[in-house]
Amino acid sequence: MQELEKIRVLIVDDVPETCQNIRCLLNFEPRVEVIGEARNGEEAVTKAEALRPDIVLMDINMPILDGIAATEAISCGIAGCAIIIMSVQGEQEYLRQAMVAGAREYIVKPFTSDELISSIYRVYDLEQRRQVKLQGELQDTPGGEVITVFSTKGGVGKSTIAVNLGVSLSQEFGFSVAIVDLDLQFGDVAVLLNLIPRQTISDLAAEMNHLDEELLESYLVRHGSGVRVLAAPSRPEYAELVSAELVEKVIKILQDCYDYVIIDTPGLFTDSSMVALDYSQQILLILSLDLPTLKNNKLGLEALNSLNHKDKIKVVLNRSTLELGIGPEDVEMSLGVSLTAQLPSDGRVVVGAVNKGKPFVLSHPQSRVAESLRYLAREIARSNQKASKSTKKSPGLIGGLLGALTN
Repeated sequence: MQELEKIRVLIVDDVPETCQNIRCLLNFEPRVEVIGEARNGEEAVTKAEALRPDIVLMDINMPILDGIAATEAISCGIAGCAIIIMSVQGEQEYLRQAMVAGAREYIVKPFTSDELISSIYRVYDLEQRRQVKLQGELQDTPGGEVITVFSTKGGVGKSTIAVNLGVSLSQEFGFSVAIVDLDLQFGDVAVLLNLIPRQTISDLAAEMNHLDEELLESYLVRHGSGVRVLAAPSRPEYAELVSAELVEKVIKILQDCYDYVIIDTPGLFTDSSMVALDYSQQILLILSLDLPTLKNNKLGLEALNSLNHKDKIKVVLNRSTLELGIGPEDVEMSLGVSLTAQLPSDGRVVVGAVNKGKPFVLSHPQSRVAESLRYLAREIARSNQKASKSTKKSPGLIGGLLGALTN
């Protein structure tokens, strides 16, 4: 059997006893190799450039250059080097700063040997897949477009937009569409489409080694619009059954079968959502007009940029209105981005559609919010240029799609 490559680790902490303790914890793990230590952020950057570790275990509070600044320097300058922040500070603000700087994980001291080693393996595996993706090795075979609907704030309408976008791409333009609900604890995609799934993504975990196109299709629920749905687990505790490896396999299979794979995500960075972001050709970052959402999404935008997703991002303003004291121009100026689309605030239409389990593009097709959603769908389709080059459509339907996209 071929021996697996060693995971090369650099330990960065200004307390020598801490470095020694971590080294002792890792000495019992045969696949992990400690290749060096650093006592401050400046030394960490220098040693990372020279040693090219796979993983850097980075403390935050250090002299000369702190861990956040060192993390940003290493993330921007050294490809393939993933950083795990270590800190006694467990506050959310520290976590956000670490993510924006480019850290892949954040663990709180004191941690156990199992916690440390599992974090190293998880981050290493994700980084290896990310590097393969960035090198283009996963794009040799043409496949469907993956669109991830994302926000760093809950309650902004991600799921509603994901569902209506999928239905619009299917109904208006004739594309084949699969929606994957990766809000693994409290996903609502099935509810929004009035579907009762017999099996969900967590049930696939037991079939991981046998998962293929035919098996996956049997887990998808068909909606009347033609959209297929892979539902979130039926109970929050089943979320832990869904691994990043399973999500990756599901996405790759669906790419081969559908024109569009739309992925709904929770309002935070998780292992599963990170995989979805890596595989996405387009990321819809959903905003609403309130200061907490704008603040969180500004940090999320910076984090996505640090993960090399900048060119994929399309910013969508949901519930746009002039009555809240903040306008679209303020959003663009604050975030330094241009809005791809604005969906007007229309609670009567949207909430009514949600309560009936019928997407508003079907229940109220003439409403302003439905019209704006179809505009977003056209922008998505134009970006992918599927209407002019799809190999999955009959000649007559292709002509119809071209006409629809140019009207």
